[in-house]
Amino acid sequence: MKVYPLPVGPLQANAYLLQGEEGRGAIVDPGDEPERILAEIRRIGLRPEAILLTHAHFDHLGAVAPLVEALGLPVYLHPADLPLYRSAHLAAERWGFSIPPPPTPTLPLEEGQHLGFGLGLEVLFLPGHAPGHVGFYRPGQLLSGDVLFRGGIGRYDLPGADPKALFASLRRLLALPPETVVYPGHGPPTTLAEERAHNPYLT
Repeated sequence: MKVYPLPVGPLQANAYLLQGEEGRGAIVDPGDEPERILAEIRRIGLRPEAILLTHAHFDHLGAVAPLVEALGLPVYLHPADLPLYRSAHLAAERWGFSIPPPPTPTLPLEEGQHLGFGLGLEVLFLPGHAPGHVGFYRPGQLLSGDVLFRGGIGRYDLPGADPKALFASLRRLLALPPETVVYPGHGPPTTLAEERAHNPYLT
């Protein structure tokens, strides 16, 4: 699976374009800059079949509405994050930003669900940073959203966050193979081995 990161918006959240078999794939966490995302889709020849959301904070979904309008894609979200999703445009306003209200999610995500789209991803339920936070995993590759970063972890002082659940999710990730490459919601990629050894929140 080819992974194309695009840091977008004022908070530099990572949107990801995932490309698998025969150019098929998906868009993960399109937080802003829809025209830039569309240009990159054209550049790499991606045929996206879905928008996948790790969680429903506004910096990870601000471009969902224009991308759905442009591409007609289904939106996948864990049901526990629906309240955050429905109020994401209001949360953005409280932070001084503006995003269009996102359309109703098309399909739910759940633990253990297998996603096609030429990618072979498994959904991991990783609550803590947000009630319905998920990751997307295939052997060797993990999209961790805002649970795990290079040298850091997700905030647990936001509405709906739960520190106990977050650290349980982190322990679950650390049980995956150490060579797994982690693509986080903010910042550069890392590996689980690197985080086990050097992340101050995990050592």
